[in-house]
This record gives sequence, structure tokens and C-alpha cells, in this order.
Amino acid sequence: MIQSSVSNLPSPADHSRPSLFVAGDRVAVLLPLPVEVPYDYVVPENLTLSVGDIVEVPLGRRFEIGVVWGLAKGEVDPQKLREIFQRLDLPTLSDVSRRFIDWVADYNLQAKGVILRMSIRVAKSIKPRPPSVILSLVKNLPDGLRLTNARRNVLKVLQSGSSQGIAQLAKQSAVSASVINGLIKAGAVRKTLAAPEPLFEQPDPEHRGHILEPEQRSAATALENSIGQGFSVHVLEGITGSGKTEVYFEAVAEALRAGKQVLVLLPEIALTSQWLERFEKRFGVAPAVWHSNISGAVRRETWRAVAESQAQVLVGARSALFLPFASLGLIVVDEEHDAAFKQEEGVIYHARDMAVVRSREGDIPIILASATPSLETIVNIEAGRYKHIQMSRRVQGATIPMVQVVDMISTPTEKGSWGRSWLAPPLVEAIEETLADENQILLFLNRRGYAPLTLCSACGYRLHCPSCTAWLVEHRLTKLLQCHHCGFAAPRPDKCSACGKIEHFVPCGPGIERVAEEAAARWPGARVVAVDSDTLERPTAMAALVEAMERRHIDIAVGTQVLAKGHHFPGLTLVGVVDADLGLSSWDLRAGERTHQLLQQVAGRAGRGREPGRVLLQTYEPGHPVLQALTQSDKAEFIRHEADGRRVLGMPPFGRLVSLILSSPNEQAVLQAGANLAKQAPQQSDLTILGPAPALMALLRGRHRHRFLIKGPRNRRLQPIIKAWLEDVKVPPSVRIQVDVDPYSFY
Repeated sequence: MIQSSVSNLPSPADHSRPSLFVAGDRVAVLLPLPVEVPYDYVVPENLTLSVGDIVEVPLGRRFEIGVVWGLAKGEVDPQKLREIFQRLDLPTLSDVSRRFIDWVADYNLQAKGVILRMSIRVAKSIKPRPPSVILSLVKNLPDGLRLTNARRNVLKVLQSGSSQGIAQLAKQSAVSASVINGLIKAGAVRKTLAAPEPLFEQPDPEHRGHILEPEQRSAATALENSIGQGFSVHVLEGITGSGKTEVYFEAVAEALRAGKQVLVLLPEIALTSQWLERFEKRFGVAPAVWHSNISGAVRRETWRAVAESQAQVLVGARSALFLPFASLGLIVVDEEHDAAFKQEEGVIYHARDMAVVRSREGDIPIILASATPSLETIVNIEAGRYKHIQMSRRVQGATIPMVQVVDMISTPTEKGSWGRSWLAPPLVEAIEETLADENQILLFLNRRGYAPLTLCSACGYRLHCPSCTAWLVEHRLTKLLQCHHCGFAAPRPDKCSACGKIEHFVPCGPGIERVAEEAAARWPGARVVAVDSDTLERPTAMAALVEAMERRHIDIAVGTQVLAKGHHFPGLTLVGVVDADLGLSSWDLRAGERTHQLLQQVAGRAGRGREPGRVLLQTYEPGHPVLQALTQSDKAEFIRHEADGRRVLGMPPFGRLVSLILSSPNEQAVLQAGANLAKQAPQQSDLTILGPAPALMALLRGRHRHRFLIKGPRNRRLQPIIKAWLEDVKVPPSVRIQVDVDPYSFY
């Protein structure tokens, strides 16, 4: 939790340095490598540099790009210094971006170079954009010009005005490029060069959007008034279907009117399909997009457009936060509670929390939007650090769905001709009623594949991943057993390696494919589809699914959490949660909160159109506080219950945690490193250090893993303690230590 501790954290490094460096000056250049500090270089003749310039420098026998970070400290022998090779023709990295990189590195105990890499990763491969080519007809055609039919087509097109580029004119005229080049050479067509065309169309804040309802209008006005007024955090909390997106679009429009850029962070690219459609409807054009699935060429163009302020609105995944915005004026974090904002591989950070810091460093407002705000955010609201805007009504007269529990003990499932059933009689009855009414159904189960476990019925041997402490998940669609942690996949064996029996492997438990199989067998006339992250790897796949749902080409969608949030399906009136208990027994301290958020989100998919919605939660624990909160619509009571439990234990957001994960292909090396660290562990009365102990995922991608957990009071900075501890202990070269400040998972 960041905002509550801003006053207790050090300011970033001082960037008040000379504005210009000339030949002979010694400068510090930060490289996008796993380095903690910048390297010293000399400015060569005929080159003048500024802090923030992107330069190319020699490093060993190769060349690397980097950023001028300031004046060198002068600790290196001048005879050993090498000259900067060149300054790249790219925008300068701003003071705000450099301060942000310093802060993120210091807080998360990550090397500054790897944070910089997220900001300038694509810069090295960016080439100068060629000028635009303008083709126009000369006033008087040359004497003796031979006119073929193809040439006449070109001249006819140009008579109506100039054309952008040879390729475009060739397409308009239905001729080859050689015809146009021939006319240029003959002097009949004039070729001139102009500034490159903008990479992105500019969103129009005055483009006609939705007419906001009174509650929406009031919320939008509060957000609009924050633009240009410095740093602030507004939490936009609205029930599912209350129109939060259209509300914060008005703040986006106000930022655009002020000539500022806007960044919108979404937790998953699967959410972008309908969001992009809404954006284009409101602003007339599509925004720039940034996520892992865009091509290298688009990535380079988008980076430049952001750095040159040509991309006015960017929507992206968490890494978009580190792009070098030239004039950022607003950040929006949609679904701010979502755990997907926590980056847990490579550079470990929480994008929502870092976004708050980026807003503070840039002195701009940030909006955190959610139907189910995180407990960290709620605590900040109660402390007065965040401003709270609530929306309690669904738009266009839609009503809140009725939520009821299906007790699986008193109403167990019944076996059918297809085998074991996973749907209890009350849910089966509700599905049949909904199909009879020609409405749509979502069956939710947060488990990919066909079955989470496959075992030998003769001896009980379980098929597991050879590289991870995980069972292999059966996928019937691909006919593979797969590990969802490392990606290992193999066909299901015929013979058990433990007992030698043949054809004795059986699936245990349901995944979405198995539930979809049952639905298709029960209702053969219904159109059933199974949806998870495997089937929705690209935004285009989600767009196709959304269209199919909107056109009523799907009757029953069986899906994981990719369908639980952010989507608007007007014809969906029934949500059935197949296993509402899944996740409640997790070791995660946020298990209850996460389950409540996920079930609240999936319940919110029902009844968003004209027809009222119903939600049925299948459970073996009907009295659990999470399920009681959902059925009684008493979110506040659940939050109080959750907060009290964590406050007593001193757990976040009422205390601080840092996790150390030691890993190596050599288990003995991990054990030795853990023992060495334990001997040197800081002994302070207000700290609790647990471990070393084998991680719950003791083997991951072929690496053995042990963990430490460091717990301290809320007002205590743990980073200096951890840093000093790690610097004092030597570990074997094969052992990797990952530091996770504010951990979200404990596997």
C-alpha cells in the first residue's frame, strides 16, 4: 500500500543538475541493464548533451543505449573513461520519468537499470520516420507526354487533389507504382516532401457521447474538476452496470481539452474489446494501445507517439505506466482491485500503487475505478487520503440481480447419462427456465481445461509436472495434459508409470471444458461455448466472443474470470457459479477478499439489460462470510470483518510485508543460502522474520524454491533493512534472490 506511506518514504534522488554538458564533461549514463548506478562517460567533441538525453555508449566490445542521468561523481580514473558515441534523435526522458524510475527502484528494491529498460526498451530500434510524400498534378502537362489508359487514370485521380504517397495513389488509380514513377520522371506529376503524418488520430473531446444520468453527471463533474488542479486520488466506486467507464471518460475529455495526455490502465487485454468500442463511440477514434501482443513495429511507433505527445490517449497493461509520456495529465486505473496489476515475474511491482506514485511525481490526478475496491484503497479513503465517489444505481433502469445460495449438501448433484454432474438441481432448473425465455446464461468456474487432476484409478498415482510442484491439467480440446505454471504439455499416457496398468487414468474434478460438456449433453439444442485465457489469447478473439454474445449466437457461456469483469452482455440474465468455495480455503491472506471481489464481479454480469438477473452460488459453506455478504448485499459488513481480522494480525494494510524467494536448480545451494541468510537476519524487536522454508510451489520451472517472509509495523520502512541484510550475506552464484515488496501471492 503506497499512498498511506508516502510521507514516510524518502524523496527520489536529486535531479537538480547542470542543464547542459559540453565536450570534456564527465556524465553519468544509466544503462537498461541489471545495474544499480549509472556508468561514467565523457562527452566527445562537437556534442552537447542534456540530462535525460538518450545516447549510445560503448560497453565492453558492444554498444548500448542509455540515458544521461546527470553529472558523474568523478570516482573513476579519467584515463579509463570512454566517450559517448552519439546522441539518438529521440525525445529526452523527462525529469518526472527519471524521478519515477528512481522511486520505483528504491521502493521495490530493484536495480534502476531494469526499471529504465521498461521505459526505453524499444528506443534502440526506432529509426527516424521518413517524411510524407505528396504527389500533385503539374499545372501544364509536358509536351509530347504519351498518355496510356493507366496514366490517364492517375491524372484523373490527381485532378481532384493531391495524394499521399505512391502506394496510395497507385491503389486509388488501380495501376502499378511504376506507372506513377514514370509520370514523375516525365515531369507530369510533382513529388514534394512534407512532415510525417501523425501516427494516431486525435480523440475529439466534443464528439457526441452518452447522455449521462444524474448520478453519473454528478460523479463526472467531480472528476472533471480535478483536471489541472495538481495531485489527487479519486476512487470511483460504482456497482456493476452503473456506467463508471462513461463517467471517467468525461475526465478524459477534460484532460484532452487542456492539451494533456491520458493513460488508462486495464488489468487484462481481454477487457479491451468492449472498452475500445466504448471509447471510439465517445471520442470518434480509437486510442493508442500498449500490451504484450502488439507487434514490434506498432510498439516502436506507439513509443515515439507517446514520447512526442502525438498519442493523446493510451490504454494499456501495467507496463504502459513506464512509457515516457511528454505531457501526461491524467491516469485512470480501471478495476483497481484486480490482482493482475501485480507483476510477479522479473521486475516485481504493483502497477496500481506505482501509478499513484507516478501521479504524485507528475503532480496530476489519478482515478481508481472499481465496483469492489481493494481493502488497501478503502483504508486510504477512510484515512482521508483518497477522495471517494460512489455510484449506487445501474443505468437505463437495470436492476441489481438477485443472489441466492445453492446448498450442495441439501441439494446434491445427480448423475446423468453423460456421467457425474456438476450442476445441482436448483441451477439446472434455473438454466431450463432461462433457455425457455430465450435469454443467455453464464456458468462460471475459475478453472481452465477439462479436469485439474488426472490419476490412476488402480494405484492412485497422480500425473504431475516434471519441472513444477503442480498437477497436470487435462485439456480435452487440445488432447494434452498441461502445466499452467511452466507450459509443459504432453499427451495423456496409456500406461501408468507407477503400477503399469493400461487405460486406468481418470479425470478428477471439473474444469470449464467438463462443465461445458455436461451443459451440451443436458441441453443439446443450446449453443454452448467454453471460454478461458487459452481461447482468448488475443483481443480479436474476445471481440469475436462479445459480438457472438451480443448477437445471441451463444446460449450458454462456460467461462473463467476472463468473463467475470468489465463485459456488458444485455441478454445475459442468469449467472451460475459452479464452485463458489474455490479459493476460500487458500493460504493467501487476501483469499476471502479476492473471492468476494470475483463473485461480486461475475454476479454483476447478470441482468444488465431490460430483463432482471439471477445469480446462483453453488457452495458447501452457505454460512461463509463471503457468501453471506453477497446474498445479503452487505459489502460493508464483509469489509469490516476482513479489516478486523487483518488488523489483529498486523497484516496489510495494517502492517508491512516483504518476501524473499531463493531459487536455484541446485536444491542444496538454496538450503545453504537460506541458512547463511538466517544467521545474519536482522534482530529487531518490531520485526518478525519467518523462514527459510520450502515454498508452497517448492519446484517451479525446474528451480527449487525457499522463502523468507519479513513482517513489520505499518510505519516502518523495511527496504533499508532488507537491502543491508542482503548486502552483508554472500550466496552461491547459482542462487537467485527475488525481493517482493508488498507480496500478493505466497506460492
